[in-house]
This record gives sequence, C-alpha cells and structure tokens, in this order.
Amino acid sequence: MSTTVSAELELQLVASHRKIVPLAVSLFYFSDDPYAIRVAFHEGGDGPVEWTFARDLLSMGLQEREGPGDVTVWPSAGSDGGAPGSVLNIELSSPFGSAHFEASASRVSDFLRRTYQIIPAGEESEHIDFATGLRDLLR
Repeated sequence: MSTTVSAELELQLVASHRKIVPLAVSLFYFSDDPYAIRVAFHEGGDGPVEWTFARDLLSMGLQEREGPGDVTVWPSAGSDGGAPGSVLNIELSSPFGSAHFEASASRVSDFLRRTYQIIPAGEESEHIDFATGLRDLLR
C-alpha cells in the first residue's frame, strides 16, 4: 500500500532584474518511489509541469549548495533580505532554459520531515518492489 505526503507551496520565480513572480506548486512524495520528490508547477497552461528529483538533494540543499545536475538547491537569506537560511533556492535547468525559484525553507523542511516519518533516511531500499520494477522494464 502506497502512502503519499503532499504540500502546497508558493514559490517565487526570480526573473530578470530580480523581479519576483509568485507561482503555486505542489510537492509529492510517494512511499512506493521512496527516493524521489515530485514537484508540480501550476503555471496555468494545459496542466502542471512536473519535475522529479532526489529527496536527499532537497534535504541536503537546506544546509548547503547541492546538485551537480539539472537541479541545484541551496539556502540563503532570499531576495527580500530575510534571515540567513530562511529561503531555499531551487534552480532548474533543461535544454530549453533555466529558472530560479525561492521557497520557504521552513515549509520545505516540514514537508521533508513528514516524508522521513513515512520512510526514514537509509531505509528507502526496503520499500522498493524490485521484482515488479524489473518485470515492468522487461515488458
């Protein structure tokens, strides 16, 4: 039985010249995919744009800059001059461009805390159905 943890957040899209554009997102964690966090951006088009990345990446990014790939996260005071570490920066890159977002570090931390209550760090592999995954790959 899969358990889901979700949260609704408002991210700030940091556009050119530090213009801030609010954007609604949904965070999802599914216990049957224990290493991943899904982020659905509700940008008003045909449906949400989804990105999936490692739960550990988001967690480590609350402490220091992480992410050598398409997703980079790091803590900061934010563009509004808040307290150090109060903002989690998320930068997404693709062949079509990149985007920089700011999120409330405490809201992201709360979401992650709830995911670790479902499946603690280091126990993810115990919750993966390898047989079904392999069967799906071989189809």
